[in-house]
Amino acid sequence: MTATLYRDGHVRSPDHPAATALLVRGGAIAWVGGDPDHLVADVASEADEVVELAGALVTAAFVDAHVHATSTGLALTGLDLTGSTSLADCLRQVEDAGRRARGGVVLGHGWDETSWPEHRAPTRQELDRASYGGVVYLSRIDVHSAVVSSALLAAVPEVRGQDGWSESGHLTREAHHVVRRVARESITPAQREVLQRATREHAAALGVGLLHELSGPDIAGADDLTAFLALSAAEPGPEAVGYWGEAASLDGVTRARELGALGAAGDLFADGSIGSHTASLRDPYADAPHSGHGYLDAATVRDHVVACTEAGLQAGFHAIGDGALDAVVAGYAEAAERLGADRLRAARHRIEHVEMVAPEHLPILARLGVVASVQPAFDRLWGGETGMYAERLGLPRALSLNPYAAMAAAGIALALGSDSPVTPIDPWGTVRAAVRHRTPGSGLDLVAAFDAHTRGGWWAARRDADGVVATGAPATFAVWDVDELDPTTGLPPLEAADAAPRCRRTVVRGTTVHDSEASG
Repeated sequence: MTATLYRDGHVRSPDHPAATALLVRGGAIAWVGGDPDHLVADVASEADEVVELAGALVTAAFVDAHVHATSTGLALTGLDLTGSTSLADCLRQVEDAGRRARGGVVLGHGWDETSWPEHRAPTRQELDRASYGGVVYLSRIDVHSAVVSSALLAAVPEVRGQDGWSESGHLTREAHHVVRRVARESITPAQREVLQRATREHAAALGVGLLHELSGPDIAGADDLTAFLALSAAEPGPEAVGYWGEAASLDGVTRARELGALGAAGDLFADGSIGSHTASLRDPYADAPHSGHGYLDAATVRDHVVACTEAGLQAGFHAIGDGALDAVVAGYAEAAERLGADRLRAARHRIEHVEMVAPEHLPILARLGVVASVQPAFDRLWGGETGMYAERLGLPRALSLNPYAAMAAAGIALALGSDSPVTPIDPWGTVRAAVRHRTPGSGLDLVAAFDAHTRGGWWAARRDADGVVATGAPATFAVWDVDELDPTTGLPPLEAADAAPRCRRTVVRGTTVHDSEASG
């Protein structure tokens, strides 16, 4: 069993606040310490390799608690529209992608009409012209709607008349699910492996040691989930846990277990998204004459939570709007009445997003140990007084979204993530967004945010030994080049103008999965 000593750095460890070194033996941390120098020398005699940190920071590796690996790979390697500055710019990029595809399918992601001067989505007729009649699927940034070309619609005639159908080619709800399934079937298994590998390599280069893959029949399909879990088990890189979000039923629980998922959870939709006007609200949208769409009631949630708890799986739901959260929180409470709060707490169930959580929801979720899997970049992109939330909801409701400080104060465990490709995998940017919330008083302090993006993600995956740099813990950590450290936190200060620390090395269970010096 080989041993590696890392020395002459800043090691953020609960064992030793002034640590400068650590010894890794096999897949575990065997020792953490520092001065006096002779102790390090004694440890060095046990090492097969010595890595000079030269003042670098060592922390626990990050966990992204909500990703979609294949779609992220598409955004990394294909048509990424998140930077589009206008409708015209979007269509120019589609035309360029169509030329590169040479008649093949064009799959793109990330357009957001709320930031464009035209303030509207593309139409299928515009995609037809831009692609010269090609097959085009472009998901909106929230992935809860898409615009598609006439050629793609012709391949799916059954989509007409489905909920969310529009002659414009802008599809939501069931119509979107139908065309998304067809679009993803254009990706071959070999292409999928390339995309998933690109996501894992990208995450490793950002200091991520664990990815929570959120899947389901309307997201990516069973083959996609099992392929990603198998790839993650077979090749060095970030570890992976999977969640399967099928219709809340006993069948969904059985299927999750068959697929090797940690939970019948994740993107099991209680509603849609605010940007696509499909999140379920108590009161109508400020810019639309309806309240969105809810897909689950409290009784359905209760029965699913009971079934998951009895099966030893995590339950979880996608819930954004206050109407959807009313149903989900009530369902958890009813499940606790049936099974007892202790059993629910032990199961560590989840809710994804939790954006419009109401004050009365907080003590219930805390009492039942429900983990809130949240995405601070949503607030950075769409929060504040002039963002998309204010446009869709009106200012008072917009400023109440994503109340991380209140959630943490209530005792709710937080796990931070990206929902990539909705927002990029960007750990330090996510921590910064959680701290610098656009609603004053709603953000976390730096230590709480960092812990929620490291140990919080391991906790959400029911891996209690992970997420710290400590003697006996798994050797999963990242090495960072930093300009300065806050002596009270042991972390970079992350002021608004600061560049994110650069990841020099990522280690997962003792194996180096990213080395910037080796890769050039």
